[in-house]
Amino acid sequence: MEINFKYINEEFKFNGFHYSNEDLLELAYSYVKEGELYQKEIGNFLFSWLNEADFVEVKTSGSTGKPKSVRIKKDAMVNSALATGEFFNLEAGNKALHCLPTQFIAGKMMLVRAMILGLEIDIVEPTSKPIFDYNKAYHFCAMIPLQLQNCLEKCNSIKTIIVGGASVSNTLKEKIQNIETNVYETYGMTETVTHIALKKLNNFPSLRGGTTKQSVKSYFKLLSNISISTDERDCLVINAPKLSEEKIITNDIVKIHSKTEFEWLGRFDNVINSGGLKLFPEQIEAKLHDKIPSRFFIASKPHDILGEQLILIIEENADYVSPADFSELDKHEKPKQTYTLKEFIETSSGKIHRQKTLELLNIS
Repeated sequence: MEINFKYINEEFKFNGFHYSNEDLLELAYSYVKEGELYQKEIGNFLFSWLNEADFVEVKTSGSTGKPKSVRIKKDAMVNSALATGEFFNLEAGNKALHCLPTQFIAGKMMLVRAMILGLEIDIVEPTSKPIFDYNKAYHFCAMIPLQLQNCLEKCNSIKTIIVGGASVSNTLKEKIQNIETNVYETYGMTETVTHIALKKLNNFPSLRGGTTKQSVKSYFKLLSNISISTDERDCLVINAPKLSEEKIITNDIVKIHSKTEFEWLGRFDNVINSGGLKLFPEQIEAKLHDKIPSRFFIASKPHDILGEQLILIIEENADYVSPADFSELDKHEKPKQTYTLKEFIETSSGKIHRQKTLELLNIS
């Protein structure tokens, strides 16, 4: 049987009920007319999915630039769903939990996976602490890190959780070592139809002596039918013919370890060259994440000798920072100056807009 965007698996269930195409259109109408905001988003997506167009308009998050609408082929979304199903061995009749906003691609793809793979999907309001049936066994769920953090004591009933939308802090990584749920960090973007690679974060095989294999580095592993390379900047180039007709050139600096695995180092836009050393702000920030309670980020300012000098920008109060906070940093990773701002500039999705925030300091 040919599986395309017009196909709905007969095992598919939405909040416990089977739905045909016609039934879904009625549900969509009801949600748009009378539903809560998150339900209206679901209804609007269902209308888009069930019409005759072969694409869906999707908003980008605006993390690295202005938010924009892009057209994603519906069959590319189908292929992405099939690849995720293959990676996690998801089968028709498996239960899924949907707690993400359907406004963005990650939430849309949860619905597509359910319809194509025949999952029984339960929809809950996409809050920072999702409320769901904690006693019900789920096979699959997607969350942002904050949701996972707030559900740690309740998520053992979920077999697999994929986490994306923001970086996973070292503290959260430590906490998930004590849960039964298998947690994977995602790598992807709107243009790649959510993730094209996944990195396991917990439940590693035991080593001799009963110790956990947490010290072994885990890399992003590609989904099927995807190949990668790097350009002259060492940035990731993605060849995913079932997801995109053209190669996708990213601004993510990576180290490729094999044909199917890579290590993410940081954004090309953010890399700092100080005295001939390449420094990756994201890696330094990960080490400081649990030391500084306010929002912050690492950046640089011009320096006559070094070219660029490492600085720390904090929202609110610099009194939070002490030399002890930098104890885990290498010599060259320690910020030479700290600046404070009352309020950071954000992207439309609530992330820090580094460049615009940095411009407020007038230190160039």
